[in-house]
Amino acid sequence: MTDTDTAAGDRYLVPALQRGMQLLGQFSRNERELTGAELSRRLGLPRASVFRLLQTLEQMGFVERVGDSASYKLGIAVLRLGFEYLASMELTEHGRPVLDDLCGRTGLTAHLVVRDGLEVVFVAKATGRSFMFNSIQVGARLPVHATVLGRVLLGGSSLADLTRMYGNGPLQAYTPQTPTTLAALKDMVDADAQRGYGVSQGGFESGISTIAAPVFDEHQRITAAVSVTVPSQQFDPQALDEIVAQVCEAAARLSQRISHLPPPARRPQPLLDKTPA
Repeated sequence: MTDTDTAAGDRYLVPALQRGMQLLGQFSRNERELTGAELSRRLGLPRASVFRLLQTLEQMGFVERVGDSASYKLGIAVLRLGFEYLASMELTEHGRPVLDDLCGRTGLTAHLVVRDGLEVVFVAKATGRSFMFNSIQVGARLPVHATVLGRVLLGGSSLADLTRMYGNGPLQAYTPQTPTTLAALKDMVDADAQRGYGVSQGGFESGISTIAAPVFDEHQRITAAVSVTVPSQQFDPQALDEIVAQVCEAAARLSQRISHLPPPARRPQPLLDKTPA
């Protein structure tokens, strides 16, 4: 795109709408409440302008005032848009029957996830028989580096790719099994990619094991991951191969559905020591 094209496109921008979307983008899972003054400082806008934006967004349900304070938080309209987007995704439309079948075969809760930057996002779910481990809901986010889901989604990434994502600093540890260096993360990503699936026992949350396999698009790029969650006290190493086969088959079937191509001619390699990492 040339500078002329960019300038022409800029003529059609609506500044007020752009500022409103930028305002909504300031809220995050770590900063769920912000004041008008804080938003004014971040956006570099007069407080009066921010007040008008907040009043408009509040009336439409996209933000809500927090009690009698000067703070605001995201409103239900944002959630409604998010779920409408998830419901409209071709990936979730094809993924739901695959998850339902996987859940029915294994009795375990099955998930479909995608990567958004440094986070794994849950976009579909089929609930298994154990209600103790069904707390993760559609729309939930987890750190990529600390989950087997994230490692599977990073399959094929080089060390340079990981450095661009994380920089050179240490990675946050959530349990003793969480990789805290890029080298350790790269080794785990490569091992999972070589096997064609990943298994984690307590990498992000102790007491929970996860088995995940990648979903490929028509260009053989990893676009999502299918997984099942196993309460660790129910984890039977002897049954691991069968569960892995079910998860990999589900991921291959979903790959075929979204790519309209035959799945890769590749069988999952068994874990050598039968002990999840």
